[in-house]
Amino acid sequence: MESVRDPELPGLLLRAERDALVPLLRARPDDDFALRTCCPGWTVRHVLAHCSSALTRVVDNRFEEGVFTPASNDRDIAERADWTNARVVDELERGMTEAGEVMAAAGHGMLDKIALGEWVHAGDVRAALGEPGAYEGEGMAHALALLAALTRAHKSLPLLARLDGHDAPLVLGSDSPEPAVYSGSAATLIRLVAARPLTGTRYELTGATEKELAFFD
Repeated sequence: MESVRDPELPGLLLRAERDALVPLLRARPDDDFALRTCCPGWTVRHVLAHCSSALTRVVDNRFEEGVFTPASNDRDIAERADWTNARVVDELERGMTEAGEVMAAAGHGMLDKIALGEWVHAGDVRAALGEPGAYEGEGMAHALALLAALTRAHKSLPLLARLDGHDAPLVLGSDSPEPAVYSGSAATLIRLVAARPLTGTRYELTGATEKELAFFD
């Protein structure tokens, strides 16, 4: 079955997360931006600076050679070292507002994946801040639809996801008569494909290992 792309999904996901995350960040004291996240070596501020810089690159169409590598990400974060936390959040808000239109016009692939990665990083921030529903929220339906489209396009490992509270299973990855099967919550599925900590979760997985489901590098 050929993957069908919805060009509006990245923007819908980013704007839904903007409306939830930005007010939360603006209400937090500066000390909270120094909290450590599950991303090795990165605080909340580092994650937000990475997210805001990535979206600014999308909006401004700046994709020089070597962009989005660990070294490039570190440079983008360092460039914002003298910024206030409020300025970082301002840049993030602008990116979440404007990047969707650029992603829709650009087509499949890296830019759509950036949108999903931004949403996952928002979950990393929520988890670090102790907020409930770290990898859930209003954008979940858009995130799952985007994940399905991206994994099919990338011909990822085939997976049938039976999600709690969902009538129909979610089909990920390439076609297969015998896909791996996941049973559990949508939030835990996101943790699996994003290689995030699974402490305190409960799920069943047959036909694949956790590492095989990781979609992000």
